[in-house]
Amino acid sequence: MMPRFFKDRQNAMYSMANGIFIFMTVVWLLAGCALPNKPTRPAMYDFGPGVQSTRSATHQLPLTVLSPLAIADIATSGGALENTAVLYRLAYLDAQQLRPYSQARWSMPPAQLVQQRLREQLSQRRAVIQAGEGVALNRGQNAALPLLRLELQEFSQLFSSPDASVGLIRLRATLVEVTSVGEKLVGQRNLVVQRPATSADAPGGVRALTAATDAAIEELDQWLDTLQK
Repeated sequence: MMPRFFKDRQNAMYSMANGIFIFMTVVWLLAGCALPNKPTRPAMYDFGPGVQSTRSATHQLPLTVLSPLAIADIATSGGALENTAVLYRLAYLDAQQLRPYSQARWSMPPAQLVQQRLREQLSQRRAVIQAGEGVALNRGQNAALPLLRLELQEFSQLFSSPDASVGLIRLRATLVEVTSVGEKLVGQRNLVVQRPATSADAPGGVRALTAATDAAIEELDQWLDTLQK
């Protein structure tokens, strides 16, 4: 039979070993939690695939019905719109502060996205030419060529409350005629369009801004029709 002294000492050693094991397990678990997570890549957004089918030729208006249109590169009013951040404003806190979503990006700067969408939509009814191309600047026939200039002034998700927001786009459009003797102002218009967001986050803002952009282009198209008749 083991003397009581040795038995108590053995129990103490077992208790110490168990304590060390528990301590090391806790340290290992804490160390595992402290390891940095793998960086998450921001979600990339654009306006979607665009027009996926065209109407048959028998249902399309001839492009010659409307005057050809040259489109200049869209300008921006500030540096915030020159990068790919998806921006929002908290009007109920500070409407003057633009904030970027940390995990959301546009596939290209907003002005380029809007220009791509604009050309795609307008070209359904008229010949659209990029300003600077040879055809756009051809004055040899002394024919007036409409040139559309746009400035993107606002492109953000605007929150009126924590759970209510809209996609807001603001554009200034200027139409001039390029002639053999220079440019002639035809008209100018400011467009402010907003569409409600279905969710108070970046995906909701992206969808709302896409809808607002399409609505602004439709309004712009109608305005051009009145000027080119």
